[in-house]
Amino acid sequence: MTQSLGLFGALRRGPLALLLPAATVTLAACNQVGTNTITFWDIVFSMVAFFFWFMFIWMFISVFGDIFRRNDLSGGAKVVWLVVIVVLPFLGILIYLGMRPKVTAQDVQMMTQVEAQAQAAQGVSTADELAKLDQLRASRAITDAEYESLKAKLMA
Repeated sequence: MTQSLGLFGALRRGPLALLLPAATVTLAACNQVGTNTITFWDIVFSMVAFFFWFMFIWMFISVFGDIFRRNDLSGGAKVVWLVVIVVLPFLGILIYLGMRPKVTAQDVQMMTQVEAQAQAAQGVSTADELAKLDQLRASRAITDAEYESLKAKLMA
């Protein structure tokens, strides 16, 4: 009477009690190994395996790209990291991600460039562009027809 049934009872007994149903389902799904039948669990396992392989390959390519992109690493350091990642793929990726600084000098440089570009783009208004077009037309660098077409583009 004091025995609880279901998930809450299993949680009270400990996390290992939750593994028993999962192990039962897994073993039941694997009893068809070597036959020509495909079960629902075969498809689910294949999808999960594909997902993890895809994620692993994605991480491998991302870390490779990050190593080659960084300019704060010397050529020798890049070679060492590549060898570590090739020899110990998953562990090497985890070690690299753990040892990589959050923000490198290159990241700071790229962020300042983006901010400078955004400020430069904000500083230019349509009125400034029209004034430049007027100056170009006055100096005869552009024709009246070109002026009108560029003005129409600015106003649109």
